[in-house]
Amino acid sequence: MSDESKPSFKARLCARIEKLRSLRIGYIGVIVAFFVGIIFWGGFNTALEMTNTEKFCLSCHEMASNVYPEYQETVHYTNRSGVRATCPDCHVPHEWGPKMIRKLEASKEVWGKLTGFIDTREKFLDKRIELAQHEWDRMKANDSKACRNCHNYEYFDYMEQNTRSANAHQKGLSEGMTCIDCHKGIAHHLPAVNQNVGPDGKGVSKDVMHPASPKPAVKAENASDEEIAGTQ
Repeated sequence: MSDESKPSFKARLCARIEKLRSLRIGYIGVIVAFFVGIIFWGGFNTALEMTNTEKFCLSCHEMASNVYPEYQETVHYTNRSGVRATCPDCHVPHEWGPKMIRKLEASKEVWGKLTGFIDTREKFLDKRIELAQHEWDRMKANDSKACRNCHNYEYFDYMEQNTRSANAHQKGLSEGMTCIDCHKGIAHHLPAVNQNVGPDGKGVSKDVMHPASPKPAVKAENASDEEIAGTQ
Protein backbone atom coordinates (compact mmCIF):
# COMPACT_ATOMS: atom_id res chain seq x y z
CA MET A 1 0.00 0.00 0.00
CA SER A 2 1.39 3.38 -0.95
CA ASP A 3 1.70 6.26 1.44
CA GLU A 4 -0.87 8.17 -0.63
CA SER A 5 -3.63 5.58 0.10
CA LYS A 6 -3.09 5.63 3.87
CA PRO A 7 -5.28 8.01 5.91
CA SER A 8 -3.43 10.96 7.27
CA PHE A 9 -2.34 11.21 10.85
CA LYS A 10 -5.02 13.84 11.47
CA ALA A 11 -7.72 11.60 10.03
CA ARG A 12 -6.59 8.66 12.15
CA LEU A 13 -6.52 10.85 15.28
CA CYS A 14 -10.03 12.15 14.61
CA ALA A 15 -11.31 8.61 14.09
CA ARG A 16 -9.75 7.50 17.36
CA ILE A 17 -11.28 10.44 19.24
CA GLU A 18 -14.72 9.66 17.80
CA LYS A 19 -14.39 6.05 18.89
CA LEU A 20 -13.43 7.04 22.42
CA ARG A 21 -16.28 9.54 22.52
CA SER A 22 -18.82 6.88 21.53
CA LEU A 23 -17.46 4.50 24.17
CA ARG A 24 -17.67 7.21 26.81
CA ILE A 25 -21.31 7.86 25.89
CA GLY A 26 -21.95 4.11 26.20
CA TYR A 27 -20.47 4.01 29.68
CA ILE A 28 -22.46 7.05 30.74
CA GLY A 29 -25.61 5.44 29.37
CA VAL A 30 -24.99 2.31 31.44
CA ILE A 31 -24.39 4.34 34.58
CA VAL A 32 -27.52 6.43 34.01
CA ALA A 33 -29.58 3.29 33.35
CA PHE A 34 -28.23 1.75 36.57
CA PHE A 35 -29.34 4.68 38.74
CA VAL A 36 -32.69 4.98 36.94
CA GLY A 37 -33.23 1.29 37.67
CA ILE A 38 -32.51 1.83 41.35
CA ILE A 39 -34.97 4.71 41.52
CA PHE A 40 -37.65 2.73 39.67
CA TRP A 41 -37.19 -0.35 41.84
CA GLY A 42 -37.21 1.73 45.02
CA GLY A 43 -40.45 3.42 44.02
CA PHE A 44 -42.05 0.14 42.96
CA ASN A 45 -41.04 -1.64 46.15
CA THR A 46 -42.20 1.26 48.32
CA ALA A 47 -45.62 1.26 46.65
CA LEU A 48 -45.81 -2.52 46.97
CA GLU A 49 -45.02 -2.47 50.68
CA MET A 50 -47.67 0.20 51.23
CA THR A 51 -50.24 -2.37 50.08
CA ASN A 52 -48.85 -4.82 52.65
CA THR A 53 -49.96 -2.87 55.70
CA GLU A 54 -52.92 -3.31 58.00
CA LYS A 55 -53.84 0.33 57.39
CA PHE A 56 -54.17 -0.33 53.66
CA CYS A 57 -56.33 -3.42 54.28
CA LEU A 58 -58.66 -1.46 56.54
CA SER A 59 -59.08 1.31 53.97
CA CYS A 60 -61.84 -0.90 52.51
CA HIS A 61 -64.93 -0.96 54.70
CA GLU A 62 -65.53 -4.61 53.70
CA MET A 63 -62.49 -5.47 55.80
CA ALA A 64 -62.91 -2.88 58.53
CA SER A 65 -66.55 -3.73 59.17
CA ASN A 66 -66.52 -7.50 58.83
CA VAL A 67 -63.33 -9.44 59.52
CA TYR A 68 -61.30 -6.88 61.48
CA PRO A 69 -63.59 -6.75 64.57
CA GLU A 70 -63.41 -10.56 64.72
CA TYR A 71 -59.64 -10.51 64.47
CA GLN A 72 -59.50 -8.05 67.40
CA GLU A 73 -61.06 -10.73 69.61
CA THR A 74 -58.24 -13.21 69.03
CA VAL A 75 -54.81 -13.91 70.49
CA HIS A 76 -53.21 -12.85 67.21
CA TYR A 77 -54.32 -9.27 67.93
CA THR A 78 -53.45 -8.92 71.60
CA ASN A 79 -51.60 -11.33 73.86
CA ARG A 80 -49.23 -11.53 76.80
CA SER A 81 -46.12 -11.49 74.58
CA GLY A 82 -47.08 -8.29 72.76
CA VAL A 83 -46.39 -9.84 69.34
CA ARG A 84 -49.16 -9.12 66.82
CA ALA A 85 -49.77 -10.88 63.52
CA THR A 86 -51.33 -8.34 61.16
CA CYS A 87 -53.37 -8.98 57.99
CA PRO A 88 -50.42 -9.27 55.56
CA ASP A 89 -48.51 -11.56 57.92
CA CYS A 90 -51.11 -14.26 57.26
CA HIS A 91 -52.46 -13.34 53.83
CA VAL A 92 -49.40 -12.15 51.89
CA PRO A 93 -46.35 -14.42 51.34
CA HIS A 94 -43.02 -13.04 52.51
CA GLU A 95 -40.94 -14.36 49.57
CA TRP A 96 -40.80 -12.08 46.53
CA GLY A 97 -41.94 -14.58 43.89
CA PRO A 98 -45.00 -15.93 45.74
CA LYS A 99 -45.78 -12.37 46.85
CA MET A 100 -45.99 -11.21 43.22
CA ILE A 101 -48.27 -14.12 42.36
CA ARG A 102 -50.52 -13.29 45.33
CA LYS A 103 -50.67 -9.64 44.25
CA LEU A 104 -51.81 -10.67 40.78
CA GLU A 105 -54.46 -12.90 42.31
CA ALA A 106 -55.58 -10.00 44.52
CA SER A 107 -56.50 -7.99 41.42
CA LYS A 108 -59.79 -9.91 41.53
CA GLU A 109 -60.42 -8.41 44.95
CA VAL A 110 -59.98 -4.93 43.48
CA TRP A 111 -62.60 -5.79 40.86
CA GLY A 112 -64.88 -7.03 43.61
CA LYS A 113 -64.45 -3.72 45.43
CA LEU A 114 -65.28 -1.70 42.30
CA THR A 115 -68.36 -3.78 41.47
CA GLY A 116 -69.72 -3.94 45.01
CA PHE A 117 -69.30 -7.72 45.29
CA ILE A 118 -69.55 -7.67 49.12
CA ASP A 119 -70.35 -4.04 49.87
CA THR A 120 -72.91 -4.96 52.53
CA ARG A 121 -72.81 -7.19 55.60
CA GLU A 122 -75.51 -9.42 54.11
CA LYS A 123 -73.51 -9.99 50.91
CA PHE A 124 -70.42 -10.78 52.95
CA LEU A 125 -72.20 -13.40 55.03
CA ASP A 126 -73.74 -14.97 51.91
CA LYS A 127 -70.29 -15.31 50.32
CA ARG A 128 -68.37 -16.07 53.49
CA ILE A 129 -68.09 -19.84 53.09
CA GLU A 130 -66.86 -19.41 49.49
CA LEU A 131 -64.28 -16.78 50.45
CA ALA A 132 -63.09 -18.81 53.42
CA GLN A 133 -62.76 -21.97 51.33
CA HIS A 134 -60.57 -20.16 48.81
CA GLU A 135 -58.22 -19.08 51.60
CA TRP A 136 -58.19 -22.52 53.22
CA ASP A 137 -57.35 -24.13 49.87
CA ARG A 138 -54.52 -21.65 49.30
CA MET A 139 -53.02 -22.30 52.73
CA LYS A 140 -53.41 -26.05 52.31
CA ALA A 141 -51.61 -25.90 48.95
CA ASN A 142 -48.59 -24.03 50.38
CA ASP A 143 -48.38 -26.14 53.55
CA SER A 144 -49.61 -23.28 55.74
CA LYS A 145 -46.46 -21.31 54.97
CA ALA A 146 -47.81 -18.09 56.50
CA CYS A 147 -48.42 -19.87 59.81
CA ARG A 148 -44.98 -21.46 59.75
CA ASN A 149 -43.28 -18.11 59.35
CA CYS A 150 -43.89 -17.78 63.10
CA HIS A 151 -44.83 -21.29 64.27
CA ASN A 152 -42.72 -24.38 63.69
CA TYR A 153 -43.08 -27.95 64.87
CA GLU A 154 -39.37 -28.07 65.58
CA TYR A 155 -39.65 -25.22 68.08
CA PHE A 156 -42.56 -26.64 70.09
CA ASP A 157 -41.93 -27.33 73.75
CA TYR A 158 -44.51 -30.05 74.31
CA MET A 159 -43.95 -29.92 78.05
CA GLU A 160 -45.36 -26.38 78.02
CA GLN A 161 -48.47 -27.42 76.04
CA ASN A 162 -51.51 -29.05 77.53
CA THR A 163 -51.94 -32.76 76.89
CA ARG A 164 -54.53 -32.33 74.15
CA SER A 165 -52.42 -29.84 72.16
CA ALA A 166 -49.21 -31.81 72.57
CA ASN A 167 -50.85 -35.04 71.37
CA ALA A 168 -52.56 -33.32 68.43
CA HIS A 169 -49.38 -31.58 67.28
CA GLN A 170 -47.26 -34.71 67.49
CA LYS A 171 -49.95 -36.69 65.67
CA GLY A 172 -50.16 -34.01 62.96
CA LEU A 173 -46.39 -33.96 62.55
CA SER A 174 -46.18 -37.73 62.18
CA GLU A 175 -49.04 -37.82 59.64
CA GLY A 176 -47.82 -34.91 57.51
CA MET A 177 -50.73 -32.63 58.37
CA THR A 178 -50.56 -28.86 58.00
CA CYS A 179 -51.76 -26.08 60.32
CA ILE A 180 -54.92 -25.20 58.40
CA ASP A 181 -56.17 -28.78 58.63
CA CYS A 182 -57.14 -28.05 62.25
CA HIS A 183 -56.86 -24.31 62.82
CA LYS A 184 -59.58 -22.72 60.69
CA GLY A 185 -61.14 -20.33 63.19
CA ILE A 186 -58.14 -18.79 64.92
CA ALA A 187 -58.35 -15.25 63.53
CA HIS A 188 -61.90 -14.92 62.21
CA HIS A 189 -65.28 -16.46 62.95
CA LEU A 190 -65.98 -19.66 61.13
CA PRO A 191 -68.60 -19.32 58.36
CA ALA A 192 -72.01 -20.87 58.83
CA VAL A 193 -71.86 -24.44 57.52
CA ASN A 194 -74.36 -27.26 57.36
CA GLN A 195 -73.57 -29.05 60.60
CA ASN A 196 -76.57 -31.43 60.40
CA VAL A 197 -77.50 -30.48 63.94
CA GLY A 198 -80.20 -28.32 65.45
CA PRO A 199 -83.98 -28.49 65.08
CA ASP A 200 -83.92 -27.82 61.33
CA GLY A 201 -80.66 -29.65 60.59
CA LYS A 202 -78.95 -26.46 59.47
CA GLY A 203 -76.75 -26.00 62.48
CA VAL A 204 -76.85 -23.75 65.50
CA SER A 205 -75.69 -20.22 66.13
CA LYS A 206 -72.26 -19.47 67.56
CA ASP A 207 -73.99 -18.27 70.75
CA VAL A 208 -75.11 -21.84 71.43
CA MET A 209 -71.73 -23.39 70.66
CA HIS A 210 -69.81 -20.64 72.46
CA PRO A 211 -72.10 -18.98 75.02
CA ALA A 212 -71.01 -15.66 76.44
CA SER A 213 -69.59 -15.70 79.95
CA PRO A 214 -72.09 -14.51 82.57
CA LYS A 215 -71.48 -11.01 83.85
CA PRO A 216 -70.43 -10.75 87.52
CA ALA A 217 -73.11 -9.60 89.90
CA VAL A 218 -73.00 -5.92 90.79
CA LYS A 219 -73.08 -5.12 94.49
CA ALA A 220 -75.94 -2.80 95.31
CA GLU A 221 -75.17 0.13 97.56
CA ASN A 222 -77.84 -0.74 100.15
CA ALA A 223 -77.49 -4.54 100.01
CA SER A 224 -76.30 -6.20 103.18
CA ASP A 225 -73.49 -8.73 103.30
CA GLU A 226 -76.04 -11.46 104.13
CA GLU A 227 -78.13 -10.60 101.04
CA ILE A 228 -75.08 -10.61 98.81
CA ALA A 229 -73.88 -13.92 100.23
CA GLY A 230 -77.35 -15.41 99.59
CA THR A 231 -77.11 -14.60 95.89
CA GLN A 232 -73.75 -16.31 95.46
